[in-house]
Amino acid sequence: MLQAIQRMADAIVSAMDGKVRGIWLYGSVVLGDFRPGWSDIDFIALTDGSISETQAARLLTLRQTLSEENPGNPYYRSFEGVIADAGEYREKAFTRLVYWGTSGQRITDRWEQDAFSACELAKYGRPVYGADDRSLFPMPGRQALNEAVRSHAESIRKYARQTDERLYSCGWLLDIARCMYTLRTGGVIAKTQAGIWALEQHLFPDEDQLRKTVEVRSHPLLYKDREDIRQWLKGLGPVVQRYADVLEAALASM
Repeated sequence: MLQAIQRMADAIVSAMDGKVRGIWLYGSVVLGDFRPGWSDIDFIALTDGSISETQAARLLTLRQTLSEENPGNPYYRSFEGVIADAGEYREKAFTRLVYWGTSGQRITDRWEQDAFSACELAKYGRPVYGADDRSLFPMPGRQALNEAVRSHAESIRKYARQTDERLYSCGWLLDIARCMYTLRTGGVIAKTQAGIWALEQHLFPDEDQLRKTVEVRSHPLLYKDREDIRQWLKGLGPVVQRYADVLEAALASM
């Protein structure tokens, strides 16, 4: 993975003709919670000056290009993040940026960073290129984090009433646990650690479901092809909603 991170950083700098302020990692890869088969390599790259159409075109499919050039390294397809002008990032107004996500990539002028990611960058972001200029990443306030939790609770109600066979289906339980941690402490925590913390606090009904989720998250490659796990994942929708009830009650009491 370290080789892929360095190669990716070098490739972004090359595609931008050297005009890069810095590249930072955040998320599971810096929180000690990266799990092959589940996790992404979250990053943000900030450039010195605007990104031209030519540069954006080079960057757009860079992770696919590196995957094809290095077929024995599985990590290139795990990169997710944005490449944007540092000044525009500071002002939160973009002319052109490159976004890499789970479902694809695009060149756009619209992107909004959630408060969880902003908090992770401010507290735990790890520079892999350039100076470690933390002034670029102000810590979001408690209100912004609480609003991010509220928004996430709405997404859970909208999108997680039914679940499918993907491992991410049980990840909703970890997301809810992490939201509870944020509401109680004002901080952020890795997903696996959030699940363990929630079990220690006895926050949710039917703790066996969360305990099983923590085990699957800890060793996803052992579970991803098991038929019994697939069937369990498909039936998790009602469990997720019961956990969401606890989160909504916590929000209502604030």
